This record gives sequence, C-alpha cells and structure tokens, in this order.
Amino acid sequence: MLRRLNARTERWPLSRPFRISRGVKTAADVVVVELRDGGHIGRGESVPYARYGESVDSVLAQIASISSAMESGLTRADLQPALSAGAARNAVDCALWDLEAQQSGRSVAELAGLPTPGEIITAVTVSLDAPVRMAEAAGAMSASPLIKVKVDANDPLAIVEAVRNAAPGARLIVDPNESWTPQLLIELLPRLAALRVDLIEQPIPAAEDAALENLRSPVPICADESAHTSADLDRVARLYQAVNIKLDKTGGFTEALAMRQRARELGLTVMVGCMVSTSLGVAPALLFADGAAFVDLDGPWWLAQDREHGMIFRDGRMTAPRGGWGERRA
Repeated sequence: MLRRLNARTERWPLSRPFRISRGVKTAADVVVVELRDGGHIGRGESVPYARYGESVDSVLAQIASISSAMESGLTRADLQPALSAGAARNAVDCALWDLEAQQSGRSVAELAGLPTPGEIITAVTVSLDAPVRMAEAAGAMSASPLIKVKVDANDPLAIVEAVRNAAPGARLIVDPNESWTPQLLIELLPRLAALRVDLIEQPIPAAEDAALENLRSPVPICADESAHTSADLDRVARLYQAVNIKLDKTGGFTEALAMRQRARELGLTVMVGCMVSTSLGVAPALLFADGAAFVDLDGPWWLAQDREHGMIFRDGRMTAPRGGWGERRA
C-alpha cells in the first residue's frame, strides 16, 4: 500500500501580541504534514519564516514537489538532499520520524539514542514593549528561572535594567534579533555583564557578524540567524561562543542531530530554540533539551489555545504529556 502524504496550513491565535525588533505576531501560522502508512500516521509541524524567504505557499509548494516520491517510499536519508534546509523539510522529516516510531514500537528518543525528557527549564519570553510594561511582564514571571528579553536598538539598556529589577533571581537571555550595530554591542557589553546577563542572542545582522571575530566579550554571544545547519558551524565557531539550534532552520530532526554533534565537537555551547508554534512543532526539539545549556521552547505558551495533550508550562518549566509526537504506541 502506498503511503499517503497530506500537508495543510493552520492558524493558531496568540493570547497576546508577540513583538520583536522585526515586527509583531498575533497568530502562529503553521504547516502540518501527515504521512499515513497503513494504520499509522506520522505528523510534523513547521513555521514558514519570512526572514528566511519563506511563506506558507512556498513551503506547501516545496512539500508538493516531493509528494509522489514520499508516497513511493522516500526515506529520511533521501529527504536531506531532496529539499533544502527549512520549514518544508522540517515538517516532512519530523513526520517520518514519528511514523517510524509508530511502526517500530519504539519512541523517537529510543530510535535516536536520546534520553526521554522529563520536566525541563525553558526560557519564557518578555515581548518587546515599553520598559515599564516589560518590567510588569517580567515581574509576573519572576518565579521562572530563565527569562528571554526581546530588545531593539532603542535604549535596550533601560529594558534590560527594568527586567532585571523585576526578576532579580532569573537568568537572562537578551535577544536583539539582529537589530544592533557592532558599535552598539561593544558599548553595551560591560553594562550587560554588570546586569548579570547570561547570553546575548544574535545581536548584529548575520551579514555583518564578521565584526565579532576576535571580540573578547564578557557575555557569551549566541548565533541564531547566522546558523542554520551543521555546515555553518566551522565559521560560527570563529565568531560566537554558542549556537541556537532550531528545527525550522536545520530542516528537521535529522539535521538537528548532526548539528548538535558538530557543535559539541567544536566546543560551542548549545541552545535549543523554536518558533512560535503549537506543541506538535516543539515536541521534537524537546528531545534535544538534555545537555543543552539553554532551552527556549516556550512557543506554545504564547497560544490562546494549544493542541489537545499540549505541553504543560508552570513557572518556566515544561513537561510533555503522554501520547504525543514521537512516543511509542501500544
């Protein structure tokens, strides 16, 4: 019996606006892939991202281009060269892993040689706003051990100071989303270190990050938009101290495994991140949480309503429910 591939779009409204330096999001637009083989259905979810030249339509077109091959038995190994890294390959690759777990009676964690995750600490994000409102948001989540602070180039120090005062015990990640200049970064570094910032994520544009070479930063700097796949990491290791691995950039769980291994070989600190998505999109990344120095998987936390059996969030800690993506079926 031929496998059957179905791809569709879904829109999941957010509970409140999610603002970063590039704009504001009020809903998560995701692509869901379902791969049916007999009585088993493997699922995967991805988020098309305009920053990388993607749209819902372009991702669906990429998936359609391999539909016949998928239904004829295209494997995960075959998929890697068949589609470029990005949201389309991520959704299909994760569906293949989920299908294999069901067919084999083993979980994806077992298939990949990874531990089954328990409760983990995830960053919770303070969306970009006026400092006073960001302080209010941080105060409401002050019991969370790790907070990510979205900033831009408009007085970011005032924002970080406000959040630090509101959540004095939390570790902080500051994320400018490429909005700073190299000079602004250099000027802010001593103050950010004094405010006990643990990580600065992609402060300057990826196209300008050669300016980071030989920079002696008192706060580790993490590549996000500058790092998509394992092929990027030799260069990244010369410029950054950490790398954010996201499945929508790597093009799926398969390449994310390779990227994590290569990052460790190069001595890079590993961060695991996500786009704003449902729990189906986050579940594969959760398997990489073990051993990661920073985990930022609060995407579903922003939704007005998540999928059934979604992730459970409490004070910056998350737990996967039973019966979700990649788990062993009876």
